[in-house]
Amino acid sequence: MRAAQKKRVDRVRRHVRVRKKVVGAAERPRLAVYRSNRHIYAQVIDDSAGRTLVAASSLEVGGGADKKSIAKAVGSLIADRAKQAGIDTVVFDRGGRLYHGRVRELADGAREGGLTI
Repeated sequence: MRAAQKKRVDRVRRHVRVRKKVVGAAERPRLAVYRSNRHIYAQVIDDSAGRTLVAASSLEVGGGADKKSIAKAVGSLIADRAKQAGIDTVVFDRGGRLYHGRVRELADGAREGGLTI
């Protein structure tokens, strides 16, 4: 198996393992993070109803100094939108990614915005 394939398989394994335990409900929805090479996306999802309640991405934030600062801005944006929707507590779904770098900055930005993770 090539290195790129192994990296993807390992991420999917982590994602499945995390999703077994992390389930969003109406009282505590799931904050799901998707990270691509260029952008980062965040959604607050109610898994019992199967709907996205709030969403934000780096496409809305605009340019910044670096990807980490953009991720932090996306975290604060998702926190603001969640607060407006009446959501103050979420469960964090890192999407199989390691809790490091941009994923961590997004979570920190959401915490600073007032969400309880």
